Amino acid sequence: MNTCNYSLAEPTAIIVMGVSGSGKTTLAQHLAKRLGIAFLDADDFHPATNKAHMASGKPLTDAMRLPWVDILRQRLNTEITAGRSLTLAFSGLRKSHRELLRQSQGQKVFFHLTGTKALIAERMIARSGHFMPESLLDSQFDALEPPISEPDIIPLHIEHSIEQLTEQALSHFHR
Repeated sequence: MNTCNYSLAEPTAIIVMGVSGSGKTTLAQHLAKRLGIAFLDADDFHPATNKAHMASGKPLTDAMRLPWVDILRQRLNTEITAGRSLTLAFSGLRKSHRELLRQSQGQKVFFHLTGTKALIAERMIARSGHFMPESLLDSQFDALEPPISEPDIIPLHIEHSIEQLTEQALSHFHR
């Protein structure tokens, strides 16, 4: 593994997005470690009612997601205003939610993890202890508004190893 240190010229929110099971938490954690910055998992900011709703096999509605996304936007503002960079693992399924995060302070970099539904389903089945059941994967893909007209979002394909994805993401930052 490359152990070069990378630095960010200004406080930056690195948002790693994708459907559940795409590996966004793992990549965001790896990037945070390599960059020496904080890591946040958007799932930790869901109210218990949202988690219970998903755990029961029901997808969230946009009305349920919006207050959660606003909490995330506020947290990004707090961190960036304090001069701290961070990574955020965040589904980012809806364009309006991505736009809300764009309204937060400071520089933002978005990475969108993409892959086949079959590969992501395999990963979801293999993981344990997560509140999101594999049965909701179709609803994740149904809710996803692909960021095809959003040039600030960098796609990364999950067929690559986590080490390769980390290096691909880091290549977008100046050493």
